[in-house]
Amino acid sequence: MTDSVVSSPLTFRRSLLAVLGLALVLMLSALDQTVIGNAMPYIVADLGDFNLYAWVATSYLLTSIITVPIFGRLGDYYGRKYFVIAATVLFTLSSALCSFASSMQMLILWRAVQGIGGGMLVGTAFACIPELFPDTRQRLRWQILFSTAFSIVNALGPTLGGILTEQYGWRSVFYLNLPLGVLALVVSWIYLPYFKPEKKAAIRLDWLGALLIMCVLGSMQLLAEFLPSNGSAFTLLGLMMACGLSAALLIFQQRRAHSPILPPPLFAIGPIKQLFIISVLIGAVLFTLLYFMPLLFQGGYGYSPKQAAWLVTPMGVSITISAIINGRIVTRMQNPMRLPQMGFLVAATACAILALVGSHGHFGVLMGLMMMAGIGIGFILLNVTIFIQTLAPREYLGIATALTQSLRLVGGLLGTALTGAGVTKFYHVHVGSKLLVNDVTVPDEVQRYFSDPQVLLQPLNPQYAQYYPLARSAMVNAIDVGLVVCAVLALLAFWQSTRLPLIQFPGVTVKAKKKPPTT
Repeated sequence: MTDSVVSSPLTFRRSLLAVLGLALVLMLSALDQTVIGNAMPYIVADLGDFNLYAWVATSYLLTSIITVPIFGRLGDYYGRKYFVIAATVLFTLSSALCSFASSMQMLILWRAVQGIGGGMLVGTAFACIPELFPDTRQRLRWQILFSTAFSIVNALGPTLGGILTEQYGWRSVFYLNLPLGVLALVVSWIYLPYFKPEKKAAIRLDWLGALLIMCVLGSMQLLAEFLPSNGSAFTLLGLMMACGLSAALLIFQQRRAHSPILPPPLFAIGPIKQLFIISVLIGAVLFTLLYFMPLLFQGGYGYSPKQAAWLVTPMGVSITISAIINGRIVTRMQNPMRLPQMGFLVAATACAILALVGSHGHFGVLMGLMMMAGIGIGFILLNVTIFIQTLAPREYLGIATALTQSLRLVGGLLGTALTGAGVTKFYHVHVGSKLLVNDVTVPDEVQRYFSDPQVLLQPLNPQYAQYYPLARSAMVNAIDVGLVVCAVLALLAFWQSTRLPLIQFPGVTVKAKKKPPTT
């Protein structure tokens, strides 16, 4: 069963077990992204280097972005099963290495390795669904089940992260991947069928294109880091030139490459290009909330990891619930785009209100707003994927699915990099003004002590107890800037969605409007 080439339709039992294997594989990636968010403040408190806070996320995202399209393309040529298995092994082993990191630099390195495994998982596992279920309506039903399982893990992740961090330390969140990785490996090996691709010409991977993508995103990430910190004009100019030159070379390379990572014919399809833009925008919102809400609740409000988990969990739970509701009704709607459009508006409203309440948010209010944000996001993520799968030509189905996930990670990379740099910059501005305004005789040692935001994540120092509320308020104000940006990005995604043509699924017809009777 493990090595047989599948050519006939799968039985229901085999289909269910195959999807279970894929769901377990993707649970690794989903769980890692949601669990680590609540652990991040403790990681920084233990290892130091708050200025590298965002790099723990962006190092993972950068390597994932590159590997998603590469292994999406390799899967088209060689089949996907063994790439899924290799990715599971790499992801599980790198999780173990992350747990032994003794510095932020070492953790960032192993997170980058983990990102390679995560990119392989996303690039191959999502593309398995169209192979398992060629029929569009059947694929949509299984895709919905698949995404529901994915959403359930997103819901459980923050709570697990908070409890494990508070009870057993931050390293335990990486141990969690080990038993799940082994289980996913066994189920995938036994039940995931191997589909042998049709004979094709010799594969020519676009390695130069992959390198140029890394150059573009790497320079953009560094630019996002240096810009808010008032880096030297020479450095900023150099990064801008590197980004622009890399982007120009990338466009040229994709037009001449035999098997481009970013196929120009796919981007020439207007609605798909617009959905790709939406995927970038919502990725920035999603990952900013995942990585910086725990910092807001622990560093800004002073809650424990467990309390922060209770605040972040409603977002995951509501993503799950709204995704289930979405799955039940989206294929029956005459205009399914209305669901994500509602999601954009709800998510934008939640982010805006979170920013407006500042440091005066009540626990229940914060929980309700996180739930509201999750409801909005739950009506977006699945729909963008299935819309693209519906519109993409058959020969580009695998790479289109992989690019959807990859571009969501691009948004996450840029969103977390900009938010991380902005939080560091605006915290220093706000904390300085608040301490001086409230007490003009603040000693220099107090200013130096609170200049490092990670002191807000460590046990309270009684010597400076009176200044903590002011410093926490400065942290809240700094993160509020990122929340305002998230609200704007969600509104941009809504505007972009209004420009899309009507998208319909097979079997759904639009009722013609009755003409008014003539008199």
